[in-house]
Amino acid sequence: MAPPDPLSSYVVPEDAPAWFHRALAVPFDDLVIDVAGCPIHALTFGPPGARGLVFIHGGGAHAHWWTHVAASFADEFRVVCVDLSGHGDSGHRETYSLELWTDEVMAAAEAGGIDGPPVIIGHSMGGFVTIATAARHADRVAGAVVCDSPVNQPDPEVASYRLKEAFGRPRTYPDLDDAFAHFRTVPSQDHYLPYVMDHVFHRSLHAVDGGWQWKFDRDVFAQFGGGMRAVALPYLPEVRCRFALLRSEHGLVTRDIGRSMYEGLGRVATVVELPEAGHHAMLDQPLILLTALRTVLADWDHSQPLERPGR
Repeated sequence: MAPPDPLSSYVVPEDAPAWFHRALAVPFDDLVIDVAGCPIHALTFGPPGARGLVFIHGGGAHAHWWTHVAASFADEFRVVCVDLSGHGDSGHRETYSLELWTDEVMAAAEAGGIDGPPVIIGHSMGGFVTIATAARHADRVAGAVVCDSPVNQPDPEVASYRLKEAFGRPRTYPDLDDAFAHFRTVPSQDHYLPYVMDHVFHRSLHAVDGGWQWKFDRDVFAQFGGGMRAVALPYLPEVRCRFALLRSEHGLVTRDIGRSMYEGLGRVATVVELPEAGHHAMLDQPLILLTALRTVLADWDHSQPLERPGR
């Protein structure tokens, strides 16, 4: 018999800060839609019919990596957090593609009750999806924010697959303690907030006979064995909406990579460094990440976008 849902044992730690308790107390709904024959799951926060934000997780992650950040926008925006196919509570496919993921993002935005074109916000691999979404669905996207996504080098999830350091053969863990002992991020970083990690961990597993397995499909990384750069980089110069790159001080987007992305975007993008943040900023510096997002969105509300040269 399969064990119970891991969420049945999850309680927000009492010593977690008040802001985290408030964020996880924000009500949300689960949305499931069909995209090209695959069920796609998303979370929705805030009032339907409001202007919208769509959050996209990184490789091997899921929508709840964003919960404690995204929920803070629910008083002003309709917020949608997507589980890309092969991740979280969405279905798995025989074949994955960056382009199909962009279709999933836009389908979730439409079904999620957003008024007008949304701003898309993506982390790591989700940033590559954000770039492609902004390029392929230009008239349906108001802006794009990419969080530490190095488009000119292979993404760490794929590199890790090649080296068999992570995302290898599925393993069944007999209990949650054993699973948590093997819970890792790719890439690893020096600092994590334990209460955030605990929250993300409990949303990362599903019950199987004999114990627990991670939800993500390892075939995602097998199919992108050539690296996401090969499919994401060509879309960068095609982005026409407002764009911001948030690069973590201790992340993967170095200053040189940030400059090259700035050039590729026509020298009209906002590039901001998140101080003290690792690649997974929502896991170690979520309030700095939240402040940066709020600042970018506030600026976009009260400024005129720069035109790309030759547009």
